[in-house]
Amino acid sequence: MDVSESQIKRAHLGVTLSFLTLGFTQGNFVSRIPDLKRSLHLTNSLLGICLLLMSLGVLVALGPVGKSAARFGSAFTLKIASVGVILVAPFIGLANSSITFAVALFFYGSVIASQDVSMNTHGVTLEEKSGLRFMSRFHAFWSVGALLGSFIGGAFAQAEISVFHHFVIVSIAMGIAAIVAAQRLLPATSDRHEYSEENAAKKKKPPLILIMGLLGLAASIGEGSAGDWGGVLSRETFGASHFVSTLPYVAFSFTMVVGRFFGDQLATKFGPNRILKVGGFIGGFGLAVGLLVGGVGGVIFGWFLFGTALSAVIPLLFSAAGSMANKRFAGSISPAEAVAMISGISYFGFIVGPPLMGFLADAITLRWAMLVPAVLAIIISASSRIFTSE
Repeated sequence: MDVSESQIKRAHLGVTLSFLTLGFTQGNFVSRIPDLKRSLHLTNSLLGICLLLMSLGVLVALGPVGKSAARFGSAFTLKIASVGVILVAPFIGLANSSITFAVALFFYGSVIASQDVSMNTHGVTLEEKSGLRFMSRFHAFWSVGALLGSFIGGAFAQAEISVFHHFVIVSIAMGIAAIVAAQRLLPATSDRHEYSEENAAKKKKPPLILIMGLLGLAASIGEGSAGDWGGVLSRETFGASHFVSTLPYVAFSFTMVVGRFFGDQLATKFGPNRILKVGGFIGGFGLAVGLLVGGVGGVIFGWFLFGTALSAVIPLLFSAAGSMANKRFAGSISPAEAVAMISGISYFGFIVGPPLMGFLADAITLRWAMLVPAVLAIIISASSRIFTSE
C-alpha cells in the first residue's frame, strides 16, 4: 500500500507521541516504587517478586501481540494497547497487598509490552514506506518521556499525592495524547500479513533474527547493569557523596538520549554496520578503561562512553529486523513477529543483568564484575557484520 508524504508526516507524529507517552508512564511508575514499597510494607524480596511478575506479564504478551499486529495491523493493536495502559495503570495505586500489587503489575507489564511491540512495528512500517530512518529518534523520545516522567513523579511523591490519584492524572494525560496519536497513524492495512496458526506452526523462525535478539540481550544486560550499579560502585567502592554518585547514571542517560537523537542520521550516512562496529568498540573499551583507572572520574568516563555505544543498538536492531522480515524473510516471519521476538529476548537482559552483576560482585567485587558489560559491547562490535544482510 502506497502512502503519501503527508501521511508519513502525520504518522511520524503519532508514533513519536506513542513512544513519548509510554516512556512518560514508565518514568512516573518507577518514581513511585519506593512509596508503593513502603505503603504495602514490602520487603526487598517481596518487591523483587512483584517486579518479576511484571516482567512475566511482558514476556507472556510478546508472542500474542506480535501475531495480532501481523493479522490486524500494528495501528489497530497500538490503539488497543494504549487503551489498556490507560485503564490498567491506576489499578497499581489501588493495590492493598503484595498479591494485588503483583497481579496489577502482571497486567501492567502485559499492556506496556503490547504498546511497545505495536509502536515499534508501526515505526518499522513507517521506515519501509518512506525509505527513511526514524527508529533511533523514536527511542530517544521514549527516553525523554521517561526522564520527564521521573521528575514529575518525584514532584508528586514529594507533595505526598496518593499513587492512585497520581496515576489517574497520568492516564488522563496519556489518554489525550493517545487520541491525538491514533488519528495520525497509518491505516491498519499498511502492514497486515496473512496469518494462520497452521502455517505459523510450519514456519521456522530465521536464525538471523534470533542472533539479532541475542545482540539485543547483550545491550539490555549492559543498559540494566549501568543503570542499577553505577551509583553503588561510585559510592561504596570509591566513596562518592550522595550527589556525586548519581553522576555516572546522569552521564549515561545523557549520552543515551543524545545518541538516539542523532542515531538515524549517523546510520543513514555511515550504515548501521559501521555505527555498531565503532560504537560497540568505543563503549566497551571506554568502560573497561574507566574501571581500570578507577575513581569516580573513571566511572563517569566509562559510563559516558558506554551510553554512547548502547544508544543505537536496540533501535537499529528493530529497524533491521523489520527490514529483513519485509524483504529477505518475507513469508517466514512478519515484521511484528520479528520485533516481538527481539523484544522478548532483549527484555530478558533487563531481568537477569542487574542480579547477575550482584552475584558476580559478591564473587569478584562490583568493579571487576562490570567488565562483563564491557566485553558484551565488544561482542556487539564484532557481530555488527550481520547488518550487511539488511
